[in-house]
Amino acid sequence: MNPVLEPLFRTVRATHPKADLRVIERAYDVAAYHHRDQKRKSGDPYITHPLAVATILAELGTDDETLCAALLHDTVEDTAYSLDELRGDFGDTIASLVDGVTKLDKVKFGDAAQAETVRKMVVAMSRDIRVLIIKLADRLHNMRTMRYLPEHKRHQKSRETLEIFAPLAHRLGMNTIKWELEDLAFAMLYPKRYDEIARMVSERAPRRDLFLQEVIEKVSGDLREAKIRAVVKGRPKHYYSVYQKMIARDVAFDDIYDLVGIRVLVDNVRDCYAALGTIHARWNPVPGRFKDYIAMPKFNMYQSLHTTVIGPEGKPVELQIRTQSMHHRAEYGVAAHWKYKEEVGAPGPTGKVKPGSDMAWLRQLLDWQKETSDPGEFLESLRFDLSVSEVYVFTPKGQVIALPEGATPVDFAYAVHTEVGHRCIGARVNGRLVPLESRLGNGDTVEIFTSKSPDAGPSRDWLKFVKSGRARNKIRQWFSKERRETAIEAGKEAIGRAMRKQGLPLQRLMSGESLLALARDLRYPDVSALYAAVGEGHVAAQAVVQKLVASIGGVDSAEEDIAETSLPTRLRGRPRGAGGAGVVVAGDADVWVRLSKCCTPVPGDDIVGFVTRGHGVSVHRADCTNVQQLKTQPDRLVEVSWSPSDDSVFLVAIQVEALDRPRLLSDVTRTLSDQHVNILSASVTTSRDRVAISKFTFEMGDPKHLGHVLKAVRSIQGVFDVYRVSGASS
Repeated sequence: MNPVLEPLFRTVRATHPKADLRVIERAYDVAAYHHRDQKRKSGDPYITHPLAVATILAELGTDDETLCAALLHDTVEDTAYSLDELRGDFGDTIASLVDGVTKLDKVKFGDAAQAETVRKMVVAMSRDIRVLIIKLADRLHNMRTMRYLPEHKRHQKSRETLEIFAPLAHRLGMNTIKWELEDLAFAMLYPKRYDEIARMVSERAPRRDLFLQEVIEKVSGDLREAKIRAVVKGRPKHYYSVYQKMIARDVAFDDIYDLVGIRVLVDNVRDCYAALGTIHARWNPVPGRFKDYIAMPKFNMYQSLHTTVIGPEGKPVELQIRTQSMHHRAEYGVAAHWKYKEEVGAPGPTGKVKPGSDMAWLRQLLDWQKETSDPGEFLESLRFDLSVSEVYVFTPKGQVIALPEGATPVDFAYAVHTEVGHRCIGARVNGRLVPLESRLGNGDTVEIFTSKSPDAGPSRDWLKFVKSGRARNKIRQWFSKERRETAIEAGKEAIGRAMRKQGLPLQRLMSGESLLALARDLRYPDVSALYAAVGEGHVAAQAVVQKLVASIGGVDSAEEDIAETSLPTRLRGRPRGAGGAGVVVAGDADVWVRLSKCCTPVPGDDIVGFVTRGHGVSVHRADCTNVQQLKTQPDRLVEVSWSPSDDSVFLVAIQVEALDRPRLLSDVTRTLSDQHVNILSASVTTSRDRVAISKFTFEMGDPKHLGHVLKAVRSIQGVFDVYRVSGASS
């Protein structure tokens, strides 16, 4: 026997004793021969990859046909070995498995095509589930050796892994594969977040391990006394699942990490329930946290008893109680399907599963794919386990509405119709009047009372308790649109008040032209938008007045008006040249200078000047992307240097990256406001993995203050990175 195959065969003998080792060795010989001249990016012989994939599958307990297909899975695609030759050598089954994997490999992954790709995968799976099992093992080994690929490839493959392959491993019940795929992709895509969570886990590990050991000893002792044979051990914590829970449950790291997880493995189903009773006799169970997945298995064949008890020191302890065969199924899912596919009988007291019932969810996926016209929606259905994260409630007419866990009658109202949500004033659940912030449970019948008043609308307080993205977005939209008129009036009044307070000439300063020019400078489309921004608190009225005065201060015809006011004389006497830009042009102090908005330079940056037609000199950062184009006209480049004055104002753009959570944006804007910066524009995007990327442009008098601003924003819960960007890169 080939000594290279000894580790693989040792695993196969342990997990699948009846496997035909001769055919596996023949498949290896054929693959090694055809891949003989090929190398991996790491420099290793190519055959090391199919051998590693086969070893991963052997550890899962797969059959010999799957192992042969794993060894041969790249031969048809990457060598001269044809599918017909393979069929002649190894038969139809192995050939069709290799063909299925080859077809999946040819599907190109792109943002737009991902959901379509998943559909093709599902169709391939429905013919033979082992095609996908091989593909998952192939992806796992590729992720383990990803460091040899260029960075853009690593990111692309890691994103595919998180979006497509890990959720499919979850759907197949292959938890060991899912967890490793998630952690590898997480570390590759988000090293800062991964390192931060790893650091927090390692810091708390010693204290937590002592507590874990105490709980394990007490549970083991109780089960021994009750004469129940059991293996009791701690459940491992996976970094990506910790990260996901921080986002999904909106709780602090300590609250998740301190929740100790214990797994109890027993011999039979009767012992599962006996062990549960023994544990509940020692520690009080937490109401509502008991789940019986033995009597009612999950969609992916998962069976276990789940309970949470109040353990030592009053800390909660999560326990999973299952038989050894249930544990094997929970770890390896359908990869080990043939080990128990002959089992018969309904799920329940026997703990056995009807043949084929484990594929019920696969048929459900195919039904979803036929029903759902939007590929993105289909992908969402696949990515999340609906049975865990949603509650199902009824309308008075019996229609079922799915809502996020923890949803309220307001979420229900918006799910029915936007107008019903806007006009909602009360709710009745199961015939009883309840507060609007009440949590809905599975099977509740909900009736909404609406107002007929033309002025009816949502309350800002609703944003504190609604759970669905739809309800939150609709409420925010209502306040931004329906209350615009009020904001405009409030803004106009605030500007007028600020002017009267300083004794400024109201009519002169609030003329349409000066305000319109200022609105455009601040990147608002019109004067109304500027008033609304002031009314909603995005821009301070005092800041608007100062800018108006500054703009007129540079116009000769306005000097008489300005002289009658109580403005400081330095505003009247400042040179017309550089104005508030804080930059001087070499050899000419009386040139109009403006700081470019494409890269927002501030004192301390290396800068270059460029003579524009009719707009003086524009100043760019030396590393601005536009400077490369400007250098093609060297005769228009001029030397400039910083010379900021007390009234110089600079634009700064920063990017904030954070784990998305409720009230994140309001926390960031409040922090910026506390740092006395004037926000001119803000944009927020939330990616699919629920990371919020916010970009803020604001004004600053002293750029040295920027370090304090960045430090303050970085201290906000959930923010893991914040840095200055140039407008060109944002």
